Amino acid sequence: MTPTIKKIVLIGPESTGKSSLCEKLANHFNTEWVKEHARSYLNTNGKVYTLSDLDKIALEQIQREEEVIGLMKQNKSIGSNNMPVVFIDTDLYVLKVWSEIVFNECSNKILHEIALRNYDLYLLCEPDIPWVKDELREHPNETMRIKIFHHFKDAMINQHTPWENINGNFEERLTKAINAVNQLFF
Repeated sequence: MTPTIKKIVLIGPESTGKSSLCEKLANHFNTEWVKEHARSYLNTNGKVYTLSDLDKIALEQIQREEEVIGLMKQNKSIGSNNMPVVFIDTDLYVLKVWSEIVFNECSNKILHEIALRNYDLYLLCEPDIPWVKDELREHPNETMRIKIFHHFKDAMINQHTPWENINGNFEERLTKAINAVNQLFF
């Protein structure tokens, strides 16, 4: 019998190292990670998006997550040290926060899916590292980055899944994240 795979989500404002950290954690624990779908969607469809685009992104993000977990179970690829874990680069909370920031509302589809999804740990990345310019990123202003971070923190405080704040330089972030993951298993 394949053990239950623990799902760990990295969330936070733009340019806080979520994707890089996700990949590093997957490499460290010799497991898989789920890439953020929003980036590929916007690269394909253009960086102007609507509320209904966020619903499409949400459904594809869920599908990607389920595909990776399904393949892990099928291949019995459960990570090193018998630690069955997958890292997920953003989840629907990211789309909820983004929707509220950009459109001042969030669709019922996204809210409904958030209520259905179960995760084991959130790693909330702070905007305390330098902004990296990117054609898809929208908020380089430090004040706005902090405001968005507080939206994420509020979401974490008001849900039931454990979460850890991840801050510091890239090495410190990786160490904090590894320690938080290890606490899930030991």
